[in-house]
Amino acid sequence: MEKSMKKKTWLGFISCLMACMLLLSACSGTKSADSGDQSNGNTAAGEDLFTPVGSYPIVKEPMTIKMFAPQYASIENMDTNLYTKYLEDKTNIKIAWDLVPDNALNDRKQLMLAGGDYPEVILHGNLTKEEQMKYGSQGVFIPLNDLIEQYAPNIKKAMEDIPYMKASITSPDGNIYALPQVNECYHCDNALKMWINKKWLDNVGLPVPKTTDEFYTVLKAFKEKDPNGNGKKDEIPLTGSDEMWAGNVSAFLMNSFILDDYVDKDSGTFLRVIDGKVDFTANKEEWKQGLIYLNQLYKEGLIDPAAFTQNADAVQQMANREPDNIMGALSTALISYAYSMDDKAPRHKDYVALPPLKGPNGVQQTLNFAGIGVSQFAITNKATSEQQIAAIRLADYLYTEEAIVLQEYGPEGERWRKAESGEKDIDGKQAKYTSIPDPEKKPTHNDGWEQIGPSLRTYAYRASWTSPQDPLAPDGYGTRLNQVSKEYEPYQSKEQYPTGLFIALEDAELVAQIKTTLVDYVKSNMAQFITGSKDINKEWDAYVQGLDGMQLSQYLEIYQKALDARN
Repeated sequence: MEKSMKKKTWLGFISCLMACMLLLSACSGTKSADSGDQSNGNTAAGEDLFTPVGSYPIVKEPMTIKMFAPQYASIENMDTNLYTKYLEDKTNIKIAWDLVPDNALNDRKQLMLAGGDYPEVILHGNLTKEEQMKYGSQGVFIPLNDLIEQYAPNIKKAMEDIPYMKASITSPDGNIYALPQVNECYHCDNALKMWINKKWLDNVGLPVPKTTDEFYTVLKAFKEKDPNGNGKKDEIPLTGSDEMWAGNVSAFLMNSFILDDYVDKDSGTFLRVIDGKVDFTANKEEWKQGLIYLNQLYKEGLIDPAAFTQNADAVQQMANREPDNIMGALSTALISYAYSMDDKAPRHKDYVALPPLKGPNGVQQTLNFAGIGVSQFAITNKATSEQQIAAIRLADYLYTEEAIVLQEYGPEGERWRKAESGEKDIDGKQAKYTSIPDPEKKPTHNDGWEQIGPSLRTYAYRASWTSPQDPLAPDGYGTRLNQVSKEYEPYQSKEQYPTGLFIALEDAELVAQIKTTLVDYVKSNMAQFITGSKDINKEWDAYVQGLDGMQLSQYLEIYQKALDARN
């Protein structure tokens, strides 16, 4: 009986031990599941760590995140910077800076990403689309889609409100790996401008031209009728420079015949889109007609021969030559390339922006440069799940107007204040903010970040600052650019290939090589046809045939693939 009792006791002990083990296993399983949920911030543990989305601080207990960013020479110390301190106090996120001199940012970025020595967050990295795809596919940059959906209402709204934004930051695999600075700007988006001397127009008795034929007549008058009144034939009717922003002298005029998106040395594909199909423009009959028109201007001495080779400094020296002005029209986004915009050099007031000209076939168009080339903010795989949530919520705050004002101008009352009643913005409406000039013009400051990191500067925000109502006032240049740029908007081309699209990683290197070859070939032949060193009537067919041997069909296929992926 005693033996039987011992056996029962032993069996009871074993049963109890197994029950305990099952219980512990169950507890362990529950804990594991909670940990997984916590990475999404949805459990009690996550709720204990984070405040509700949209409220501050972001984390209830201090959290440190290491961030990569440039050190601008104009900012004294990013650790003690007033905006850094403000942001840390507001969010409870302590920033451990990984700083690099601004002019060395790209080199350091590439080395650290290739070598694996990168921090949890790239705050400001000038991340190209190729870098986003490469390091996204390798898992170095984590996808931000779900984080934005759950924790970033401001970023999500921006993607809904700005037509081009989502497509410009979504890679071909459907993931968003980096967030941009969105900087909407009327004069940036409508950069393809021509400035013409209105004083000279009045002197020769002609109105502002509206067609290519009328423009030819104006340039002839500028050359032959002594509009500067000095009795000399020293006038240069039309000039420009590839070194200036949108300074290509031919692009403004070619767009009166067919789409030409090559406006300076840093841009241009010679592509358009018709009914969803990508098409090359620089081998079409309309392109030939545009070249014939430009050749006529050049042959008759109406285009400055130096326009194809000179730099921006040469344009400025020519425009400011004393005692008489010799410049009739200038192709550039900004008349300030030629003149200082103040009363010390009032000659700039003689110029008005020329609207897009109507060509012989009724074509009248300009380009729209709105889009996102590079992005700034990325979260790396070194960030914990909690740091990922905190980081995206920080980025979401940086997309607010409050953050943008403080980031760029520092605390209220120093370099900015709220606008008073009656102060007008750039559109003539009640302003929201007024900048306070710095009388000392100090070279450095420590109250803001300027424009470091992801941000959202909309048209409405940029327009909301107090601005002079007189566009020709000494400080009215911004108003002037805003006004003339809006006049270009109705003419924005419907055929332009979208800016800022991703090219698939496997195609990027090849298409870059093809593009370089094609662009160089087109530009070289274009210059020769315009200057007459090649006879367009005799050598056009050979030029077109030469394009076929430069992988043109593959070039079109790759850009078609990128367009289809976006749609």
